[in-house]
Amino acid sequence: MSTVERLVVIVLFEGVDLLDVTGPPEVFSLVRREVAETAGYRVVLAAETPDPVTTSAGVRVLPDITFDEVSTRSIDTLLVPGSVEIDSRRRVHALTDPAVVTRVKALAERTRRVASVCVGAHILAAAGLLDGKRATTHWSTAQQLAADHPAVEVDADPIFIREGDVWTGAGISACLDLSLALVADDFGEAVALRVARQLVMYLKRPSGQSQFSVPLEPVSTTRRVEDLRHHIMRHIAEPLTVADLAEYAHLSERQLTRVFKAELGMTPSAYVESARVEMARNQLESTDATLERVVSACGFGTTDTLIRAFRRRLNTTPTEYRRRFRATSD
Repeated sequence: MSTVERLVVIVLFEGVDLLDVTGPPEVFSLVRREVAETAGYRVVLAAETPDPVTTSAGVRVLPDITFDEVSTRSIDTLLVPGSVEIDSRRRVHALTDPAVVTRVKALAERTRRVASVCVGAHILAAAGLLDGKRATTHWSTAQQLAADHPAVEVDADPIFIREGDVWTGAGISACLDLSLALVADDFGEAVALRVARQLVMYLKRPSGQSQFSVPLEPVSTTRRVEDLRHHIMRHIAEPLTVADLAEYAHLSERQLTRVFKAELGMTPSAYVESARVEMARNQLESTDATLERVVSACGFGTTDTLIRAFRRRLNTTPTEYRRRFRATSD
């Protein structure tokens, strides 16, 4: 594990999105609690001048350093947030200040790793840093990014994408997921998971956008059904037939089905399949496990059953899902 303090530079400019600026430092600051005192990150905010910058939320932020001053330093990670404007028809447009683009392009040459947060991808694209690469951004500006920069392969589905040493993240709270992925890359998955726990995040999402997650909610208000949901997750690799679940709950199969439909809006079998697809989705994103191992761990029985479940619930195959959402270093 590295004991070097890594310099993270966050780019500031007028109208920048506030959460894009403040979210990542919260993640990075917690790393020092989880690793040796001499390791971690040093985060600085860089702007054109030392004057306060007014964010999109109206909150003023004071830069730590100017672009000229930071240009003489060796930067580990350059984080580029974004900014948008809303037109009279309530349409969202990403903004790219040419002066900021020029600064980012120059700083990127001195940086080990570059990452954009939300619509900051538009700035990276304008600087030519995304040409020939697959990239993501906030879903509301994905079409604009693709139209303005045809050399970029825009994919609005993942919450972040890594292409070598260039990372792009989706919108708003996904900045936390991107930051956790950077921490995992530097200090390992175990540290990133402990940081996620400090942030009281439900889980550390590897890459898939939320609309690809199987909807296991709403949470039931009935203790018996909640107990069954936990029982299913604890025994997901086992057959878990309706008869098995009914016996565990001390209900008839008909009563069990009626309770599940009333509380969760689906049958027990459909819920079990949803839970298995969700677990398989996470394994495909975060591990190199073969399909056969995923089948065994998630209780699908056969590879064909896994494939049919993915086609039915995600309209894709497990192999295609992994290709699109597996975070790799290549």
